[in-house]
Amino acid sequence: MKVDKEMLHIDPKEKPVTEVFDYLLGGVAPRPIALVSTVSAEGLPNLAPFSFYNAFGGNPPTIAFSPSRRRRDASTKDTYHNLLATKECVVQAVTYEISQQVNLASGEYEAGVDEFARSGLTPVPSDIVKPARVAESPFQMECVLKQIVDLGDGPGSGNLSICEVVRFHIEERLFDDTGVINPQLIDLVGRNSARYWTRAHGDAIITIPKPLGPDGIGWDGLPEYVRASEVLTANDLGRMANFARVPTDDEVRAFTKTLAPFDADQSAVKKLMKRGEYETIFSVALAHSKAKKADAAELMEEAAALAVHNEAIDFAWKAVVASNLTRQGNL
Repeated sequence: MKVDKEMLHIDPKEKPVTEVFDYLLGGVAPRPIALVSTVSAEGLPNLAPFSFYNAFGGNPPTIAFSPSRRRRDASTKDTYHNLLATKECVVQAVTYEISQQVNLASGEYEAGVDEFARSGLTPVPSDIVKPARVAESPFQMECVLKQIVDLGDGPGSGNLSICEVVRFHIEERLFDDTGVINPQLIDLVGRNSARYWTRAHGDAIITIPKPLGPDGIGWDGLPEYVRASEVLTANDLGRMANFARVPTDDEVRAFTKTLAPFDADQSAVKKLMKRGEYETIFSVALAHSKAKKADAAELMEEAAALAVHNEAIDFAWKAVVASNLTRQGNL
């Protein structure tokens, strides 16, 4: 694996605030979006999205977001003033369905302008706090402000607003059979830099098994010939490292005897690759190994990579061990 990269080494104190801000927005991404509704001391509604936002504990349920000072002139935003005045807010999840309307709410309007009206989003009464909830969001949190931490007084400085959730409102349809919120059903969006957003849906959602920890092979337990592979990616190796053990050479030899070698030309192999048929590709590799063809070991690694992508990790390990045995002439 090659790790040599050309890196820029940047001292943020030597760069304009706007550039530093852009580094953060581009590199710390995608960020969840807090769609925050507040009311002023006079009772005027306000709605604004913030992507410096996350959850920070479950007991009590705690979230934080930052209505940062404007980069242009270090002025503070209505949300900041409203939080100081009322100590209440409602934080909503932003879904793909309402992303364009949320974008409208992010405009810089004069104090007193109703962003609910500007965005077309619907206010509905909250149970505990005064600010309204956004009816179109399927995930809403009524919150009370615990603390604001001012992180500076210059342009772009943060105002970390730490809030406790006192009431959740969640659409029942979002939950899967295990009782957790299914990302495909909630269809969230996140913010990147400039005009870039991210939709957490479809193929963008990936699953990664929890680590086995000391019960797994671990990266440091990968055989050197596996780490030296020019076929398997770092992600492939990471998934294989999260497995109970490396099969023995004898286990792999016994496994290969249960399979019938299947010969195929290069054109047929390419078609098998496109279809992800790792088992058939491995059978082709076995035929090539018996015929002493030079591509046998690499084909086995290709089969292993496809097996990883199909979550067939046991098969992947047997294929990659077989590849090493083939190179040694010991299969």
